[in-house]
Amino acid sequence: MMWEEANAGKWAAYLASLPSKFDTPMFWNEQDLAELKGTSVVEKLGKEDAERDYREKLLPVISSRKDLFPPHLIPFHYTLERYHIHGSRILSRSFCVEPAPSDASDEPSGTTQNHDDAMDVDVPSDSQSHPAATRVHDNDGDLSVDQDDEDEEEEDIVSMVPMADMLNARYGSENAKLFYGANELRMVTTKPIKAGEQIFNTYNDLPNAELLRRYGHVDYLSLPASLTQGSPNGSAALGNPGDVVELRADLVLTAANDRIYSTAAPPAQNVSAIAAESQRRIDWWLEMGGDDVFVLEPPSESLLPEDLVSLVRLLCDDDEWRKAQDKEKPPKAKKDKVVLEVTKQALLKRQALYEGSLEDDEALMNLSSDLPLNKKHATIVRAGEKRILRAILHQLELTIEALSQKGGMSNGEGSSRGKRKGMDDDDNGGKKARR
Repeated sequence: MMWEEANAGKWAAYLASLPSKFDTPMFWNEQDLAELKGTSVVEKLGKEDAERDYREKLLPVISSRKDLFPPHLIPFHYTLERYHIHGSRILSRSFCVEPAPSDASDEPSGTTQNHDDAMDVDVPSDSQSHPAATRVHDNDGDLSVDQDDEDEEEEDIVSMVPMADMLNARYGSENAKLFYGANELRMVTTKPIKAGEQIFNTYNDLPNAELLRRYGHVDYLSLPASLTQGSPNGSAALGNPGDVVELRADLVLTAANDRIYSTAAPPAQNVSAIAAESQRRIDWWLEMGGDDVFVLEPPSESLLPEDLVSLVRLLCDDDEWRKAQDKEKPPKAKKDKVVLEVTKQALLKRQALYEGSLEDDEALMNLSSDLPLNKKHATIVRAGEKRILRAILHQLELTIEALSQKGGMSNGEGSSRGKRKGMDDDDNGGKKARR
């Protein structure tokens, strides 16, 4: 795209019609980025990685081919600024299109419809040296390419699609979708649209954190009652129904260890042993393909992700740890009192990462209609995540209280880590029998 623009190629007029200014956090200053503290947006930007790729990969190639990249054009068309602009154009406007089968017709059909995340271009960094790369947190907290996503995305073609990329998006409003045959792409309406109504091509109803990171906007719509009960401000009724909260496994590990330390006998002399054992279990979890980030959705019947419950049981219950190794399979997602209490503490730690309270954010949105755009967007993202955490914590407290009163479900005391039995068992299923 940079070459096409520099050489006034076939697509230069199309590129000239695309925006050169973006409201995405990639272009925010440090003060504005600080407003996103606690969210996962900043750590997913990949700005430093992108700029390192520009310096170490792109510039050497450009410098080595003066026949393709005349030196006098480099300061104008191949700068870091243009690199970020074109990368952001791809991130915000491209489509992931599956290669059409050899016998595909040009007629639109459900089998040739593009992905649910039609405009999602999170491709591996090997294919595109830009923060659009699909990344996950490794167990050191750094960013790394997800190999499974890499294999999956290799089959897709990242495409800029003139005209189709003009359509806006809004939660729950999709009424058109991209279809393709062997020789053409078609944006086709999926439901009746009245004259004067807007055509929306939505990408999988993403949460505001992702909408802001990728596209520079947020959704601000009516929310379900489960997220607005007890809020003192009217603005609490607005947000993105698709919002989620990401919970890192290191916070779960800290919460689990805190509980184990408090129940160890005697506590002081077991700290290093408990930490080493916890790390061993986390390593096993990751080796078995377990996630290190858990996605928390607004409260539902299940309340907590099954893999999160499974990890807490693995960390806190010696019997479950032994069974997991024997079966080479993580524990079942059984929620007992210990699981709920440890998860509650992990969520409180997650909640503490934000600046200010939910009420502060809601009051700011309710009283200040002239907020700078970046601050407004950041506040909406923060508030949406805080609402989910508050709602889940409320449900957890009610469930823990009910279990305490009932006394019928196991609270894991008999086999939890740190107890004398769990730490000193012999080869008959005890600690010494672990691999």
